[in-house]
Amino acid sequence: MPTDRDQLWSTDAVAAAILDGQTLIVYRDKLLRIPDKWLTAHPGGNLALLHLVGRDATDEIEAYHSDETLALVPRYSVGRVQNTLDKPWVPFVPPLMSGWVRRPDSQGKQSWFREAQDQRSQVNTEDSPSSQIMVLPTDAQSLSEKGPTIATITAPPSNLSLTQQAQHSKAYRELHQRVTDADLYKTPYITGYGPEVARYILFACVSVYAYSNQWFKTSALFLGFLWHQLVFTAHDLGHMGVTHDWALDRLIAIGIADFIGGLSIGWWVNNHNVHHIVTNHPSHDPDIQHIPFFAISTQFFSSLWSSYYKKTMALDGPAKYLISIQHKLFYIVMSLARFNLYSNSYLYLYQKAFDTQRARGGKWAFRLEVLGIVVFWTWYSRVLYNTGSWQNALIYLLISNVTPSPLHVQIVLSHFSMSTADLGPTESFPHRQLRTTTDVICPDSIGFIHGGLQLQVTHHLFPRLPRHNLRKASVLVKQYCQEQGLDYAEFGFIDGNMDVIGVLRNVAEQVKIVGKVANAEVHEAVEKSAIALEKQGNSG
Repeated sequence: MPTDRDQLWSTDAVAAAILDGQTLIVYRDKLLRIPDKWLTAHPGGNLALLHLVGRDATDEIEAYHSDETLALVPRYSVGRVQNTLDKPWVPFVPPLMSGWVRRPDSQGKQSWFREAQDQRSQVNTEDSPSSQIMVLPTDAQSLSEKGPTIATITAPPSNLSLTQQAQHSKAYRELHQRVTDADLYKTPYITGYGPEVARYILFACVSVYAYSNQWFKTSALFLGFLWHQLVFTAHDLGHMGVTHDWALDRLIAIGIADFIGGLSIGWWVNNHNVHHIVTNHPSHDPDIQHIPFFAISTQFFSSLWSSYYKKTMALDGPAKYLISIQHKLFYIVMSLARFNLYSNSYLYLYQKAFDTQRARGGKWAFRLEVLGIVVFWTWYSRVLYNTGSWQNALIYLLISNVTPSPLHVQIVLSHFSMSTADLGPTESFPHRQLRTTTDVICPDSIGFIHGGLQLQVTHHLFPRLPRHNLRKASVLVKQYCQEQGLDYAEFGFIDGNMDVIGVLRNVAEQVKIVGKVANAEVHEAVEKSAIALEKQGNSG
């Protein structure tokens, strides 16, 4: 097996190394080998890397890392591969996306483990293209397999042209350079965050003043406004889009998210990075995995396995019922979504408490997050207690936590109505983001309500870009789309809500049909059984 950094690796050699358990990723014409220690230390989480194994991840790597970090990437190079515009790298399917993971065995040695079984599309439709791979819970037969094979990591037939996707990537890198040359990575602290900070202070002061006068509902409302706005800055910091220094951005983010908001920024970053890598994939994107409350694709009817949550998203009786009325429950569930964020945050921190190999800076960040959550519930519990009665406390709790709910609606608008098909590893990074993401059109004067993230398409293409520069960058992105013949999706807020409700209603109708068919089959089986018993009795 090649070891010289200048030596050319064949596709067969790369495949053999992946099947042997090596984490290999293509970056331009370099082959990177990610050590197991870095998988656990990677600030973006290990799943963000495991979803890129065997693929050309040049676009993802450059979109998510600063120039200083990119300068360190070659140290992981173990050789070269053939990867040019006229002969692009032919990607493999990452083992994770077929249900295979590496974990310590009984002797402590890293070995293959099948956590789920892959289900490859048997048709070639818009909703289920020939390239599609979903993962389902394992069965006894799949558990007997010792590891992935060449067939496991070989990509199914794709409707996409590999050469054309390579052209999209090449043009995207040129676009990225134009964005950089336009100084759009420079954070506008005064004109951008100046008004933001003034707004935060105003909301905080009004909340405190109202509380001091026992106007508890008003106080709770403005605390909710504050949380709603602070989340956007926490989002920016999680993407290293403010100071662009990981430690400083994370420190500020913990202060905002954990100490003031009671949410774990560590959980959010871990979750959100995976969402950006595998946007809208039913088996892998945690941001669309909301069973039993929501299903935005009939693919969820198969009770898929979530590679992020490590559990089966079971379409059981309660899930079928809730999904059948999901379009009616949408705004009710969204209004209470912040409570789900608390739950996910604390489960993540609990699991991290037993993780001896945390990400870079993980020890101090973890401890500070835990302290932040303790401080949050100390002051917030005191606020609730001092309202004077449990009724006032409950009202304050609900108002303050429901008020930020437009944030959750705005987030799902950008993805719920877009494609959830899996076009396979052949699909380029820019093509995937443009296919699965849409903008919400709104005047700049009220853009702060959306936290600037109404420009989701440009944000997904350039996640580290300061959000106050997204508008300027979107002009360049639209030029890119026009040149490459790609769609740039956008709709108004009302139209977007209607589209999302339409998707939810359509899936709700489909699950009702599935239920009727299942009931008919049960009824038919009962009738056949009764007839058989009757015949048996007559013959007796």
